[in-house]
Amino acid sequence: MNAGRGLWITLEGGDGSGKTTQAALLDEWLRAQGLQTLRTREPGGSEVGVLIRDIVLHHRGDIAPRAEALLYAADRAHHVATVVDPALDRGEVVIQDRYLDSSVAYQGAGRVLDPAEVRSLSLWATGGALPDLTILLDLDSAAARRRLDSADKPFDRLEAEQGEFHVRVRAAFLALAAAEPERFLVIDAAQDPAVIAEMVRARVAPLLD
Repeated sequence: MNAGRGLWITLEGGDGSGKTTQAALLDEWLRAQGLQTLRTREPGGSEVGVLIRDIVLHHRGDIAPRAEALLYAADRAHHVATVVDPALDRGEVVIQDRYLDSSVAYQGAGRVLDPAEVRSLSLWATGGALPDLTILLDLDSAAARRRLDSADKPFDRLEAEQGEFHVRVRAAFLALAAAEPERFLVIDAAQDPAVIAEMVRARVAPLLD
């Protein structure tokens, strides 16, 4: 960790890949070492983001793909400016569920928009901000669907998309990780959560020095 600046870790992956579980385990481990942490998410990590989250995930009507991408970018711009950057300036470890890679995967590949344009939009919205580490929890789309089905809760707009959509999303995540191996840690999310947590800790530990 840079002096006076915190550490920014994002978790990515398809719906049902276990991001929430791993974020909680990582947060617990870091706090046990006396570090100040902030857990947050996109969309919905700010008051403005809560409103946008309700629109993009729970609006009953259709949302044009470009409008959806713009809404996510708007949430991201406000979230980074008002939540993430201040926490990093305080020297905290930010553990974030989803960031711009999700937009590239879901709105770019999933909605069949131009992934480069979607990424550029988010980079513009955040002034080029990128996390120190991105943990990609990779899970076969069929296995992810089984996990979602077993959760016994209503699907949001993205979870409810057909199988082909989620196959495109997974492929896009893996392509992003292959293009930036220095930023990504790719983990097979079919493994036991405790095993995954140990792999995450092994990668995070050197970043804390």
